Amino acid sequence: MTLKDKLAAQRIYLLLSALFITSLVVSNLIFQKFFYWYPFNMEVFGTKLFIISVGILPYPVTFLITDLISEIYGKKRANQVVFAGIFASLFSVLIIYIADSVPAFNNSPINDALFTKVFGRTILAVGASMIAYLLAQFVDIQIYHFWKNLTKGKYLWLRNNFSTWLSQFVDTFSVVFLLCFFEVLPWNLFKGLLLSGFLFKVLVAAFDTPFLYLGVYLFKKRFKLKVNEEIKLI
Repeated sequence: MTLKDKLAAQRIYLLLSALFITSLVVSNLIFQKFFYWYPFNMEVFGTKLFIISVGILPYPVTFLITDLISEIYGKKRANQVVFAGIFASLFSVLIIYIADSVPAFNNSPINDALFTKVFGRTILAVGASMIAYLLAQFVDIQIYHFWKNLTKGKYLWLRNNFSTWLSQFVDTFSVVFLLCFFEVLPWNLFKGLLLSGFLFKVLVAAFDTPFLYLGVYLFKKRFKLKVNEEIKLI
């Protein structure tokens, strides 16, 4: 690979990392709004199926990106972007904490009570999310590379879906459990939100498989990569 190609690969990696970090941080900021996604009019454990947080919407993007980075740049680079995302989330919590501590003046469009109501639980949410996310992403990356090595770089759909399904269950279970434990959510919603969140993520994982294939195809065509070959960045 030429120096020009390596520099291009580096720039793409940075863009993917930025998209990953943005998706992760935003999902932690908007999690308190819930909506009803209703392709099926069903109830499970006393909760309507697919009542889910808007914070879940950008979340599957992060798993698509880590799978793409794992496939093209390798396990080490995928782990690096996960740690960068965690650092960015923790830093966002610090900024929110400081902003919440500063008193609003009388004519401020957003007063202290409203700001605290919207962002006050972000610290708990990010704490719960980071514990869950750390577990889920490492599960995802480990399983992805297990299947990649086992199949010698073939059957991309297999490692993409199998790694994401298990990691998403770990992530959904951990987040919902911790949010209920810290009384951000009531316990009677635990089972319904767990099932709704997991099934939604499974559907999204299946939906994003063609996009992963497209991304891998474009990378391999652009950088002339062989089967199971990874880009080694500068």
